[in-house]
Amino acid sequence: MTGQHGVEELLRSAASDERVVGFAGGLPAAERFPRRALTSAFLRAIGRRDAAALQYAWPEGLAPLRARIAERVAQRGVVVAADDIIVTNGAQQAITLAARLLMRRGATIGVDAVTYPSALTAFRTLGLVPTTATRASILYRMPVVTNPQGAGMDAAARRAVLASGRFIIEDDAYADLHFAGPAPPPLLKAARNRVAYVGTFSKTLGPGLRVGFLIVPRSLQARALRHKADDDLQANSLSQLIVQEYLAHNDFDAFLVRLRRHYAQRARRLMAAVRHHLPSWTFEPPAGGFGLWVRADDRVDEVALLRHSVRAGVSFDPGSSFTCVAPAADQPTTMRLCFSSVAEDAMDEGVQRLARVWRSTVRDRGRAPR
Repeated sequence: MTGQHGVEELLRSAASDERVVGFAGGLPAAERFPRRALTSAFLRAIGRRDAAALQYAWPEGLAPLRARIAERVAQRGVVVAADDIIVTNGAQQAITLAARLLMRRGATIGVDAVTYPSALTAFRTLGLVPTTATRASILYRMPVVTNPQGAGMDAAARRAVLASGRFIIEDDAYADLHFAGPAPPPLLKAARNRVAYVGTFSKTLGPGLRVGFLIVPRSLQARALRHKADDDLQANSLSQLIVQEYLAHNDFDAFLVRLRRHYAQRARRLMAAVRHHLPSWTFEPPAGGFGLWVRADDRVDEVALLRHSVRAGVSFDPGSSFTCVAPAADQPTTMRLCFSSVAEDAMDEGVQRLARVWRSTVRDRGRAPR
């Protein structure tokens, strides 16, 4: 069992085992979904006399929902109209649509040294070449909260990206989970004509709803809608109406305040556990999101480490999944530890298990024949 296929098999196995403390996957906390409010929203949506929740709709999405999304984007300092919004089946579809719209096969797309794995996969599937080189056809960035590091782009980096003059796919999936409060304005505000902006409700209301959205320059809107119609005709009508009804009848901003506080507390608990049980490992405290990006003090075979870890009852996301180039042989092992869906009282035990496996793996590697 080697490579990414082996990693996926191990992570699938771990996800179905209740004994495993799951630091892998980046799932939101199921207990934080506003299920009561969403149930009420569902009942209002499904009870409409026009049966809109069960009917076909236009590729751009339902007008009232797009108006609500435009209002939320305006809170970040960007004036957009409902007609500028394209509702998508999650942020993933929005990223793929943007890439198809902007690039031809064989073109290079500039990414961070570590970045969102499913974006890398989508780009490669489209025949694009992810690269960390300074010269690339367009850029893919997560300016407010990156995945996997949970970091924010500082002012100098923002200026550099904007000054590059390149087209940017701006993935703002975790902006609502910026721990310090409402996120700063997106790059979209400063470069409306060369930013494809991606947003989602998956990290907050629930990924099963599959409601994301895309904003592209108006000159590209018609082409984007043609691609959207070719892909799936439209985003799910029922899910759109549930989100629309939820936003109309609930204080989403107050909900986000509580959600940020919850995830920030879980991040603190995980950081404390890593500092205590793996004191030689390093990380930067995340500015938001779901995970902690850690760097170990040595290098081991990450697939073997994951296999031993799952057997010991703990999982993690291997660092190589987040890179477009293989790490150098002398680089320490890296991984993402997600605090989002792990109960606080399980975090310490999970990190203890990981620490035991790590020390055993390093010790056994030292005894292996060379």
